[in-house]
Amino acid sequence: MSTIALHVNRRAVELSAEPRTSLADFVRDKLDLTGTHLGCEHGVCGACTVLLDGVPARSCITYAAACEGADVTTIEGLDEDEVTTELRAAFTREHALQCGYCTPGMLVSARDLVLRLPDADERRIRVGLSGNLCRCTGYVGIVRAVQSVIEARRARNIAPLADGGRTVLGPAGSGRAESGRYDSQPARTVLAPTSESVARGTIPDFTPATVLDQRFTLPHAPAKVFAMFDDIAGIAACLPGVSLTSPPIPERVEGSIRVKLGPIAAAFEGAARVERDPATLSGRIVGIGTDRRSHSATQGEIRYRLLPLEGGAATAVELSIGYTLTGMLAQIGRPGLVRDLAKRLVADFAANLDRRMSGVSSGPGTPAELSFWSIASDVLRARIARIFGRRSEAG
Repeated sequence: MSTIALHVNRRAVELSAEPRTSLADFVRDKLDLTGTHLGCEHGVCGACTVLLDGVPARSCITYAAACEGADVTTIEGLDEDEVTTELRAAFTREHALQCGYCTPGMLVSARDLVLRLPDADERRIRVGLSGNLCRCTGYVGIVRAVQSVIEARRARNIAPLADGGRTVLGPAGSGRAESGRYDSQPARTVLAPTSESVARGTIPDFTPATVLDQRFTLPHAPAKVFAMFDDIAGIAACLPGVSLTSPPIPERVEGSIRVKLGPIAAAFEGAARVERDPATLSGRIVGIGTDRRSHSATQGEIRYRLLPLEGGAATAVELSIGYTLTGMLAQIGRPGLVRDLAKRLVADFAANLDRRMSGVSSGPGTPAELSFWSIASDVLRARIARIFGRRSEAG
């Protein structure tokens, strides 16, 4: 076994694998990033295309060990990418997918064309996509989708990126391997430590993969709300699914959060670092946790700021919620759904916080698990209401 260290979707990972393991098998089997599809496994169909140091590469014929130190971006890592978002919308609009098996690799290659090509030349687009095979669509819708995105971006005066950001010659990811690096070592994941190691060490800073901004108001003075935020046990009782595993100490808390997403139940155990600034009525909570059952890991950061309202009689709570999720649950937690769920959870937290500060009992001390289907049904009903609301206004 060899120990392979690289960055995948802006997260540092270090895991052991056989020297013959392909990059496709590495991200699929080791990291549960199954958006990278395997087709021919001979570098012909392009379904396995990922970005290797920003350049499209066939992951089925690329050894993971050859990517030592490289930056790898799979289709999951492009969820918040501006160009990929535009391409996804264009693929839907132009009916550019049917079975969808080739689509992840097709989007990665199409993104490279949108960045590089100066105009929406059909011939150059077809040549650029010739390494990605599709057995369903006949390519017409795919080409139209790529053309429309290039045209729209050039119309907004977004210039092409020379060479698509390439800065070195040679195969993608070449020159990364270090001699003597591949001795047998136990596997470890940099951003997925065990709960025991978190308990012993410090909580590291990190750059969130996704950031959500939320805001709610409370009919209490800012000083009272800020004092409540200093009551870690009280705050934990207001958060659905959260419980403390040991008495909190200043600037540090250990606990768990139970989440149930459809058939998958997870219990993230870990710790958080608490920072407060009384001068600005703001604070920051940085946490990390793992779920052994689903082999998922998460890092989270909550930044809050309190603003006075109504002459100081009420408070606006501004939240910035950042998180990074790896493992099985990362395949379910798509950004659009997570945003809707976050709104619901923040609303529940605000209601529980208001009741607690008003002296109203909020029920049992142990919060209930989060149910994906119950929350998703509320989200679906709200969206249907918005759709019919727009139609009635149009009528």
